[in-house]
Amino acid sequence: MNSRLRIVVTGLIAQYPLGGVTWDYLQYVLGFAGMGHDVYYLEDTGFWPYNPETGGLSEDGCQFNVAYLAEVMQQFGLQDKWLYRHDYTDTWYGVDDTTRREVLASADILVNVSGCLVDPGRYRDIERLVFIDSDPVFTQVKLLNGYQSFRDQIDLHDVLFSFAENPSHRIPDSGDHWIPTRQPVVLSEWEPVDLKRDTFTTIMNWTSYQALEWQGETYGQKDAEFEQFIDLPSELPSGTLELAVNDGNTTQTPRERLINSGWSLVSPNQVCGNLGSYRDYIRSSFAEWSVAKNGYVKGHSGWFSCRSACYLAAGRPVVVQDTGFRSLYPVGCGILAFSNVAEALAGIDSVRSDPDRHCEAARAIAESHFASGVVLNKLLDNAMSDAPEQQAA
Repeated sequence: MNSRLRIVVTGLIAQYPLGGVTWDYLQYVLGFAGMGHDVYYLEDTGFWPYNPETGGLSEDGCQFNVAYLAEVMQQFGLQDKWLYRHDYTDTWYGVDDTTRREVLASADILVNVSGCLVDPGRYRDIERLVFIDSDPVFTQVKLLNGYQSFRDQIDLHDVLFSFAENPSHRIPDSGDHWIPTRQPVVLSEWEPVDLKRDTFTTIMNWTSYQALEWQGETYGQKDAEFEQFIDLPSELPSGTLELAVNDGNTTQTPRERLINSGWSLVSPNQVCGNLGSYRDYIRSSFAEWSVAKNGYVKGHSGWFSCRSACYLAAGRPVVVQDTGFRSLYPVGCGILAFSNVAEALAGIDSVRSDPDRHCEAARAIAESHFASGVVLNKLLDNAMSDAPEQQAA
């Protein structure tokens, strides 16, 4: 896609002003801008915003969240490139009203990352509406279970993408045409630094939402997969494994049990709560070790974590649970997949025995598979085409 487009990108940067969430959506904006496109960030979720400093809803309406978003955009020279709507008061922030109307009337494409818009129909005048499913398997199960408002939102889009890159028969078929895509990473923001500590880390939610069911099969969260690996630290030197883990949204994180099993626990709000500390936490890690959501594993979707992609870009190898991605990436050096305890231990041992080789491979994989230019060029080619590539999920 060589022509310059006016692109609107949605996200949850203000809604959940946390380091990892911000990077997930910001890298779409930075990536498109780096390709020479005219990019605006839009947030219109319909939710009352969250304040991580209090651990609850923002008591000042949205002022804390708008200030956070404004600071992030200014940090990257995008201070005049964002729009935020507070649904409860129908108040807009960011660019002035005239600019907002002009941008939304003239945009070539709206990229609705993670389906963040409360009402995509409000933006239906834009030539192409694109939906990016960053939560595959769960998305398809919701559609099959008759979540009508969700179905209505999906149907308002012209092109559908999904992080389910592996054409697995285990993914429930929602009857939609899903084009494979993955997280873009702006490599210049993740230049590797020298190793600082001998610790495998990850940043995780114990549970994000309730398990879903379809035709007698339950699709659960990370807690369901973690159970088989909870005693893993007993096989390793003390302090090898660290979790930056929250309290759990539906099931309480079993902190005492994890500590007794040898896991080091830290608060994600304290060690990686903003853009800079999130990146520093990843860069200072020896490598990543992580399980995936039970639904991703069962669906064998090929889903690959946005967070893990950042570890790779920072030159940090990842030892991560297989979700069907072995055929999509050069697994074995830089990325080490596991399905059981023995494979998890083997992956950790491999990284520990030759860290330099794995670190170099990790960065190389990020450059060849996750670089924003590579990922977003392909996305735009498909999004603007009258005949996008065939379904792969």
